[in-house]
Amino acid sequence: MSIPGSNLIPYLNFISRWVLFIAVAYKAYETRDKGWVLISTAFFINALDVENYVLNPLGVHVNPEAYVIAAKVSNFFFGILLIWGAFHLKYGKTDFRHTVHISILAVASYIWLFLLASDVFKSPTQESILPSLVLGGALVYLGWVLDKHVISRGTPEAMFPWGLILLGALNITYPVTRFVDWFAPIGFFLGAISRFMAAVGAVKFVFYSVVPPSMDGEPPAEKGVFFFSSREEAFKVLGDLWSRPGTVVITREDLRTLKSSLNPEALVFWITRAKEGKLEERPQIYAMAPTKIDILTDLIAQALAQGYKTVYIEAFEYLMLENGFEKAVKFLLNIKDRVLAEGGTMVLVLNPETLNEKQRKIIEREFREFS
Repeated sequence: MSIPGSNLIPYLNFISRWVLFIAVAYKAYETRDKGWVLISTAFFINALDVENYVLNPLGVHVNPEAYVIAAKVSNFFFGILLIWGAFHLKYGKTDFRHTVHISILAVASYIWLFLLASDVFKSPTQESILPSLVLGGALVYLGWVLDKHVISRGTPEAMFPWGLILLGALNITYPVTRFVDWFAPIGFFLGAISRFMAAVGAVKFVFYSVVPPSMDGEPPAEKGVFFFSSREEAFKVLGDLWSRPGTVVITREDLRTLKSSLNPEALVFWITRAKEGKLEERPQIYAMAPTKIDILTDLIAQALAQGYKTVYIEAFEYLMLENGFEKAVKFLLNIKDRVLAEGGTMVLVLNPETLNEKQRKIIEREFREFS
């Protein structure tokens, strides 16, 4: 069965692999996060994958005697690095149990390669079972972690995890479908489309997830980081921050109030479990789950880099309830450092009665209180 444009599939595959690597490598450079470093290494290996259907149309040929093992080695390396990186994105570290899981997978991979070199397997289907399961399962797991913990749903960036999940599902079926004559070309086509979809989403996620304001915002005359016990007090001292261009607002305010109160050049993260994704274009309003605090940090950092000057936060109590005080305050301190580095203003509206004495002292030490 021939698919129109099938001669272009290898080139689409080749380009998409390198786009994924470049996007994720830039993310690793930007964040200095170990998880992204591991994932970018995996995508680099995948970009150099030993696959005849990718290499032959590009004029590259691999020694047939080495091909069988070389193709499986890259699958194992790719899968192990993806899973390791996904652990870091989800948990922020690799603990003992994660190390055990990765070690078991590495040993199983080595044994499989040893058996492959010993001519134990009698068919290409048998040879491909574990390598395809590791590669496909790793893609599905990384896609799930990105979708649940890293990337906001309902946005173009969501093509990144879902493209990986679809690609992973296809790879899991590879030992059977690869050798079904009528399905093989369809499978290669679907794989190329899934990888291209992931690449487009990755580029959008890394480079274009927040639209910069058409005019740079000017911070209030009082620069620095402050906290107030109410929005009214904050606006009385610093002016109506919501009406200023270049303001990032993190709130649980009713959407109808938001739309009528904000400057069109504002960027809003509405913290809620009811919805997720981009809700409005002008002003930009994103619905964000309270547990996706790492995504929120990353998006605010992008906004500051693109010209936003003021960060206004009045949802801390809810973030604290959902994530715990320690993680929520780490989020505040991370944003504080970024705001100060950009010469901007950060305003925290917080009812002190929601904190215990130790928690209040931490906030008072890090923020200047107006009363």
